[in-house]
Amino acid sequence: MSEIIKNGQIQADEWTVLRLAEGDDAATIELPHGRVIVPLAVWLARRESLLAQAEAGVLGVWLTGSDDPAAIADDLPTLQLVAVNFPKFVDGRGYSIAALLRTRYGYGGELRAIGEVLRDQFFYMKRCGFDSMQPPAGRYTHAQLEAALASLGTFTEPYQSAVDVAEPLFRRHLRPAPAKEQA
Repeated sequence: MSEIIKNGQIQADEWTVLRLAEGDDAATIELPHGRVIVPLAVWLARRESLLAQAEAGVLGVWLTGSDDPAAIADDLPTLQLVAVNFPKFVDGRGYSIAALLRTRYGYGGELRAIGEVLRDQFFYMKRCGFDSMQPPAGRYTHAQLEAALASLGTFTEPYQSAVDVAEPLFRRHLRPAPAKEQA
């Protein structure tokens, strides 16, 4: 079983990510048993039949960088897990999707980064609202994940505002006004 970083801890991953192969039909593909994260296409094609599984907390939905999060906006209260796929290191659209899910749509459930999730990105993913990161299975050893987790505490005060800290540093830490010179 692979490991993920979730809410500041390394945990065993209980979820299976369903990926469609070329020629697979979203409406008829067989779902694996247990907790499964399905692509948006499967959710949209079979929403009514999958709704009970989502409500039971055993089904999540994943989005790609080209998916519009508005497509699941009405379903977000039902979905305990939404994942965003990073197909390659240089594709940053997932950061915007995460920020939209947290801010515009008010999603409060687990938001997971999947795909080509690299240690270098963990801090920025956290700033955008991800609370779990799932690197590819076998990419990192447990010791490497421990080091990555420890590195998330390197920066204690971010300068910019983001999903995790709403105000920039200059608004959070006001300096006292300079004393006026007496004449």
